[in-house]
Amino acid sequence: MSIVVNSLLKTYGAQKAVNNISFSIEKGEIVGFLGPNGAGKSTTMKIITGYLLQDAGDASVCDINVIKRPIEAKKKIGYLPESNPLYYDMYVKEYLSFVAGVYAIPNRKSAVDKTIELVGLTPEKHKKIGQLSKGYKQRVGLAAALLHDPEVLILDEPTTGLDPNQIIEIRNVIKEQGKHKTVLFSSHIMQEVQAICDRVIIINKGELVADDSVNNLLGRKYKNEVVLVIKENVAQNIFENIQNVQQKNENTWHFTTDDPESLKRRLMEISLQKNLSIVSLNSAVNNNLEEIFRTLTTASEQN
Repeated sequence: MSIVVNSLLKTYGAQKAVNNISFSIEKGEIVGFLGPNGAGKSTTMKIITGYLLQDAGDASVCDINVIKRPIEAKKKIGYLPESNPLYYDMYVKEYLSFVAGVYAIPNRKSAVDKTIELVGLTPEKHKKIGQLSKGYKQRVGLAAALLHDPEVLILDEPTTGLDPNQIIEIRNVIKEQGKHKTVLFSSHIMQEVQAICDRVIIINKGELVADDSVNNLLGRKYKNEVVLVIKENVAQNIFENIQNVQQKNENTWHFTTDDPESLKRRLMEISLQKNLSIVSLNSAVNNNLEEIFRTLTTASEQN
C-alpha cells in the first residue's frame, strides 16, 4: 500500500480533530478527501506527511512509518499544503531550483524546466513569485510538490484560486500523475472530485463517514427529501401517520424518505381525503456527489 492510516487520533484540548480513522490507498489511485471545514482533512494530511504528530495510531507511506523514519518518508511524498508557503521575493525558477537543491535532485536545471512546463508556468517563470496571481502561485506550489518525482502526492485544495480554464489544466495534470503515482487530494469542488477520482473518503467532525468508489456512492439510495406546500393552515397532527416529517411553517412540510415517489403518491391521497390544495410537491434526489456529501455529513452531525 502507498498510504496506510491506522486508528489516527489527534486532539486539541477537548476537541477531537481526528477521531480514530483508518484507511489505505494503493499505488495508482486518485482519492478525493472530502469533508466540511473543520472536519479534520488538513490535520490528517499533515500527519501523513509527518508535519504534525498524532496522539495515537500511526501512518505510513510506501511502507515507511512517517514518525519512525521521517526523512525517508518525506522523500516519497510531494506535499502541497493548504497555506502554500512561498518565498515571494524569489523568482519562480530561482525558488524551484532552491527546492531541487533541498532534495539533491541531479540535473537540477532540467528537472526545473520540465516541471515548469508540466504545470503551465512557462509564461511566468522569470517573474518574482510575489508578482504572480493567486492561481499562478498555486501552480508554483504544485511544481515544488512534483519536482522530485515523488511516489505519493498529498494535495490540500490544489485548485484554490484557479479560474475554470486553469482548473481543467491542473485537473489534467493530476489525472496524468495518477497513472503512476498515488494521489490524495482535498477539495470543496464536488464536480472536480467526481471528474478526477475513482474513490472518495469523506470525514466529518474527525470521523470517517464514507470510503467507497464514486460509482458505488452514486449508486446508493440515500434518504431523500420531499417538500409539500399547501394553501391551507392545518393542524400539526394531520400527517401523524407518516414518519420523519417536519413542519417548516404554516404551509410547508418537509419529509425524509427512502422512497420519494411512493411518499408523494401517499401525500396526494391524504390531500384529496382532507380537501387540501397542493401548491407544490417536489422531491430532492441525491443524484450527484454534492448531494450525497451533504446527506452524509448532515446525517453524521445529527447522530
